Amino acid sequence: MPSKRASEPPNVPPPDTEEDGAEQTSNRPFWSGTISFGLVSIPVDLYTAVRSNRVSLRMLSPEGVPLQRRYYTQDKAEPVPDEHMVRGYETPAEQFVTVTDDELERLEPEKSRYIELRQFVEVSAIHPLYFDKAYFLAPSGESTRAYQLLAATMEESGRAGVADFVMRGKAYPAAIFADSGVLRLQTLRYHDELRTPEDVGLPSPKADEAEVKRLRKVIAKHKPGKLDRKELRDVSAEQMRALIEKKRARDEDVVRVEDPERMESEVVDIMETLKRSLAGLKK
Repeated sequence: MPSKRASEPPNVPPPDTEEDGAEQTSNRPFWSGTISFGLVSIPVDLYTAVRSNRVSLRMLSPEGVPLQRRYYTQDKAEPVPDEHMVRGYETPAEQFVTVTDDELERLEPEKSRYIELRQFVEVSAIHPLYFDKAYFLAPSGESTRAYQLLAATMEESGRAGVADFVMRGKAYPAAIFADSGVLRLQTLRYHDELRTPEDVGLPSPKADEAEVKRLRKVIAKHKPGKLDRKELRDVSAEQMRALIEKKRARDEDVVRVEDPERMESEVVDIMETLKRSLAGLKK
């Protein structure tokens, strides 16, 4: 019978959490490899270029105890143990085709520590809609000459490198850009993941030239020249943190969760105290 893979349980992340939280909070590289094209090999370390600023909330019971997510079958109100879970693909006929661990392992790409650059294209040739996740590529080891040379050449030529690489058992298409002497890697979405304006039902653009000129003047008055980063603040997260800190300072709606280990040690201490007291009474 197919079973869940021990290295990758079929669980989904709880609400208000990030799948890459471990990556985002660490200053250590979580992947190391080599940029390779032709006879050129450049050792690099991969760092995430973004971090989550969301305010994570946990689900609690009425008594203030943190809750865990469990899985139940539709016909029984009993939780299913992890070791009994299997993966299945739902077909249009409302059937499920199960997949075994061995089958999943055979489908995994061959493990590799190489970022294989296949071609260099104009930066503008890669539409931003293809961008998925952003990472920094840092030179690994003592020598940085090859890294600096590649970054300077790509930046001067206005080119981006299109590559393939394998990370955590999954193959990714990627693009490498050079900004101010630093290489940045963007994992890319697949072409069939993108929707077109026609898919959404957007009409073909038709605008009067005179109206365009008038609107161009309005836009020119509101053009600061460069992006104001202060406009990209997460106001909702700031308000949430302010509310939480205000309630914490007032000791309002604060739930204190008891540590099970500390509670157990306290029980043991009480029992020892009672034993000593009883021993004293006997004497």
